[in-house]
Amino acid sequence: MDSFWDFLWLLIWSYIFVAYLILLFHIFGDLFRDRDLGGFAKALWTIGLIFFPFLIVLIYLIVRGKGMAERQMVAARQAQADTDRYIKSVAGSSSSAADQIASAKALLDNGSINQAEFDQLKAKALA
Repeated sequence: MDSFWDFLWLLIWSYIFVAYLILLFHIFGDLFRDRDLGGFAKALWTIGLIFFPFLIVLIYLIVRGKGMAERQMVAARQAQADTDRYIKSVAGSSSSAADQIASAKALLDNGSINQAEFDQLKAKALA
C-alpha cells in the first residue's frame, strides 16, 4: 500500500465484503428455515446465489424480506419458549407450601426422614 487512501479503500471494501457475507449467511439460514418453500425453489435460490450473488441477494430481500423478518421472530419466540420450558423442568415444579408439607409428611410417615428433617422442610416451605 502506497498511501493512506489505498489503506482507506481497503478498509471500506473489506467492510462491504464482510457485510455482504453476513447478509448471505442470513439469507441461506432463512432459505433453509422456511418450511413453506419447496426443495426445488430452495435449489434455484441457492444456484442463483452462487452464480449471480449480488443480484439475487437484492431480489431475495425485495421479494422475501418481510417473510424473512417474520420467520426470524418465530424462531426467536420458539427458542425463548424452549428455554423457558427447560428452565421450568430443571427448577422443578413450583408446588404450593401445602403440597410441599404433605410430601414431607409422607416422607416422615414412610420413615425416609426424621422429625428434625421434617421440621426443617416445613420451615423451608413456609418461608
